[in-house]
Amino acid sequence: MKKYILILSLLILASCSQVEDLQDDPNRATQVSPDLLLTNVETSAFNTVSLNAALASRQLTYTDGTDPYQYYNWQRAGFGNYDNLKQVQKMVEESKRSDIEVYQILAKFFNAYYTVELTRVFGDVPFSEAVQAEDGLYMPVYDSQESIYKAVLDSLKSASLELAQNDEALRGDIIYGGDKLKWRKLINSYNLRVLMSLSKKASTTNLQVVTQFNEIVNNPEQYPLFESNADNAALMYVDIQDNRYPLFNSNSLQTAYYMEESFVARLQNFEDPRLFTFADKKPNALTAADGDFTAYGGLYGSAPLSDNGAKAVSGEASRINPRYYNTPTNEPSLLMGYAELQFTLAEAAARGWITTPADTYYKLGIEGSMNWYGIIDTAEYLAQPNIQLQSNNDVASILTQKHIALFLNTGWQIFYDQRRTGFPEFNVDGGGILNNGLIPKRFMYPQNETVNNPTNLNDAINRQFPSGDNINGVMWLIE
Repeated sequence: MKKYILILSLLILASCSQVEDLQDDPNRATQVSPDLLLTNVETSAFNTVSLNAALASRQLTYTDGTDPYQYYNWQRAGFGNYDNLKQVQKMVEESKRSDIEVYQILAKFFNAYYTVELTRVFGDVPFSEAVQAEDGLYMPVYDSQESIYKAVLDSLKSASLELAQNDEALRGDIIYGGDKLKWRKLINSYNLRVLMSLSKKASTTNLQVVTQFNEIVNNPEQYPLFESNADNAALMYVDIQDNRYPLFNSNSLQTAYYMEESFVARLQNFEDPRLFTFADKKPNALTAADGDFTAYGGLYGSAPLSDNGAKAVSGEASRINPRYYNTPTNEPSLLMGYAELQFTLAEAAARGWITTPADTYYKLGIEGSMNWYGIIDTAEYLAQPNIQLQSNNDVASILTQKHIALFLNTGWQIFYDQRRTGFPEFNVDGGGILNNGLIPKRFMYPQNETVNNPTNLNDAINRQFPSGDNINGVMWLIE
């Protein structure tokens, strides 16, 4: 009897061993080179085309329902960017394994970028203890926005300086083809974006916002910046499956989205030729001559859905230019561009942070945007009286032109600029607006955090928002 028990035990052990062997798939990669991970990280970070942001920013409207982004009644957002941070973390791990430092340096930029994207959506978010589930840390604390921005600024500065000293080859780079000077220009230009987003905290001693801004602007050799559209942080699309423009063949874009009325009116008032690159003629003006500004119209963002629907049916509203859904490559997606940098510098000058006249950067920004859209002759446009800055501290005109330049690109950047400055004004007087006529200041935290990390979440809510987790709460960044 003992003999049979022994044989049975050996058979069971052998079977267990065979099952464990089968769990190790010899065809599945357990390691990957950091250059492949870089390509994946770039594809995610630089794809900034967002219809939701265009609706919230009064550039487009939607007619197939009461859209929460257009009518300012959104609720929760997700923590999806932590998945992107995990990919960056994996790139760092593989970079260390391969003993290639350059990917660790670029990771500082991507960590900063994704962290900023998270914190400006919600407020305080997990940072110092984030993305550590493999180490058993499943309930990270929420760091304050101030501490997050301090760390981000330090990381960006470090990345730029370290990249200048690195002589390793950078492979897998689909944005700049391994050109580290262009990467430094992006990192420093983006750093100025982050510093400008802190304009309401310019007096915070811990951050030294104005000092850091000047340090970058006044030291171009150490901190090079974008010099033209050739330096744009642009993701180029190609006519290959999964690599095409993200709105290509979008049926809803062709049938349910229209230009926003106040946006079209602004372009018409300026006689801005970019209107022709953004929009299609309204149906009842298809026979109008090319270049006729009256051939375009829009729907009022805050008007009742029924009113907008009726106007659309009557043929009085322009859809978006067909290139956005007919052309598989269309235009590149920008994480940040030269024109945005110039408007950021113009705002800094208007605020007295730097000494160059705001008008200089302002007009370079307009010119850079128009050149981006293939409009080379800008002299007549720039000479118009209604294009001139009303004064050297005319932030409203600067942000209005920035709003035009960032049409359907750079994600939610222009919305957050408007949230910070109030310019340009987004209409809420149309009768269809929700959220008591208020433009939301943030998104509510993800529902799964109330289950998976309730203590730390509640601590973060209580210290930031006395009225609780709601979309009108004012985060530290903009208070």
